[in-house]
Amino acid sequence: MNSSIFTRLFSAAAALLLTCVACRAGSEADDLIVKGNALDKTFHATEALEFYLPALKLEPKNVRLLVSIARQYRHLMTDATVREKKVSLGTVALGYSLRASAVAPDDSEAQLAPAITYGKMMSFRGTKEQVAVSSLIKLSADKAIRLDPRNDTAWHILGRWHRAVAEVGGVKRAFGSLVYGALPSSTNEAAVACFEKAIAINPTRLMHHIELGRTYAQMGKKDDARRLIAKGLAMPDVEKDDPETKRNGREALAKLH
Repeated sequence: MNSSIFTRLFSAAAALLLTCVACRAGSEADDLIVKGNALDKTFHATEALEFYLPALKLEPKNVRLLVSIARQYRHLMTDATVREKKVSLGTVALGYSLRASAVAPDDSEAQLAPAITYGKMMSFRGTKEQVAVSSLIKLSADKAIRLDPRNDTAWHILGRWHRAVAEVGGVKRAFGSLVYGALPSSTNEAAVACFEKAIAINPTRLMHHIELGRTYAQMGKKDDARRLIAKGLAMPDVEKDDPETKRNGREALAKLH
C-alpha cells in the first residue's frame, strides 16, 4: 500500500477514534450532571458533588458545572456550624467561582459567581479585607448586569452592596479612609432602585422583597418596611437561603416601633 495512502487512512482512523472517545466522555459527563442537578434542586449538596466533581474531570471548562459546584460548597458553608469549617468551604467555593469567571468572561452567571461567594464570606474577613473585597463585589455585579440586564440576582447583590455602603456613617467613613484608603460611597435610594429592578424581573423570590423591606427600615420608612418584609415572609421557602433571609426579616421587624 502506498505510504501516503496509509498515512491518510491512519490519520482518519485516529481522528474517528478521538471523536468517539470525546462523544463517550461527553455523554458520561451529561449523565453525571443530570443526576447532580436533581440533587442540587433538593439542596443535597454533598450528594450532588459526588456527581458534579467526576463530571468536571471530564469537562474541566464546563462553566455551568463550575458555577453549580461553587453553589454546592456555599450551601455546605451555610449548613456548617463551626467558623473554621465555614471559612474552609467558602474558600473552596471561591476557587470554583473564580474558575468559572475566568473560563467564561462573557457569561453573566459566571461573572456573578465570585460576587455571591465574596458576599457569603464577608463576615469572616477583617475590616481592611472587607474594604478590598467590597470593590470586587461591585465590579462583579456590574459586569454581570452589563452582560445580562435581566439577571435579577445581580441586581439583588448590587442592592445589598449599595445598602451596606450607605450604612457606613460619615465619621466611620472619614476614619476608615484614613486607615484603609478611600472608601466607596452610596445611598439607600440606590439600593432601593436595585431591589425594585430585581422584583420587576422576578417577583417570585422572597429575598428581593425582604431585602427591600430591610432597606426601607434602614431609611426609617417603617410602613414600607413592614409591608415588604411581611410580603416576603408570607412566601414559601424555595431557595437554600430563604430560611435565613426570613430570620433577618423578622429581626428587622422586631426592631421597628
